[in-house]
Amino acid sequence: MSAEPTRVRMTDDGPVLVTGPVEVELPDGTRVTSRRPVTALCTCRRTRRPPFCDTSRRTRVRQE
Repeated sequence: MSAEPTRVRMTDDGPVLVTGPVEVELPDGTRVTSRRPVTALCTCRRTRRPPFCDTSRRTRVRQE
C-alpha cells in the first residue's frame, strides 16, 4: 500500500506551500508543527512568524 507523497509547491514570488501536516526543524534545532491542510513557509524572511508566511512581503497600499 503506497501513501500519497507530500506535495511541496514553489511559488514565483511568495512562500513555499506544503500540503498536509508538517514539522519544520529550525536552524537552532527547534521544531514547529503545523496541522493546517496547506502550510505557507516564508522564503523572503520578512515574516513576523518564522518559519510561517504572514504575507509581510506584500506592499501595503493605503486606500483613501
